[in-house]
Amino acid sequence: MNASGQAVAGASNGRSVRDIVLFVPRFVLIALLALAIADMIVGVFLRYVMVPVTDWLDLDPINFFWVEEVGEYSLAWLTMIGAGIGVAERAHFTLRVVTHRLPPVPQRAVHIASNLLIAVFGGLAAWYGTRLAIINTALTSPALQLNLAWLYAAPAVGGVLMAISALSLAVEPPVTEEAAPVASESGALAAGDD
Repeated sequence: MNASGQAVAGASNGRSVRDIVLFVPRFVLIALLALAIADMIVGVFLRYVMVPVTDWLDLDPINFFWVEEVGEYSLAWLTMIGAGIGVAERAHFTLRVVTHRLPPVPQRAVHIASNLLIAVFGGLAAWYGTRLAIINTALTSPALQLNLAWLYAAPAVGGVLMAISALSLAVEPPVTEEAAPVASESGALAAGDD
């Protein structure tokens, strides 16, 4: 096997390890997305269908104020877990204006520095999210009476995911121009696959 074949095999092994590590957060993310969508559908149905029906039949109104809280909790967790997965997948916006023109050593230094900054940001989010969750353990939400620490724990979990992901990316080599997909080439390939 030549050097490029070994590099591809090594990348696929590293990729599979990352996929295994991110399996639980991805599964949780899918479940949260399904919950948020179902919550919005139920909220719209209760507000725009059931309220007029109960008014027309002169029945007691249906209490649906819990819909807002379920949406708030699920979207907070969805955002923070999604941010951690986005860092791990290198899905966040990057701008390679100058770095691709630098020699490999400075490219590597910029890559490490940027991932360390992301890790520091994730660490700060985890630290302050944990403190905020601890402070709010005595408070409950108005409709569902859920402990507000569950809401404020989302930045802590997302921050830990971001920090771990960024630190793991810092030890990997940076993505080069050859390895990064180009939109025009992928569009041409997709259009030519008819």
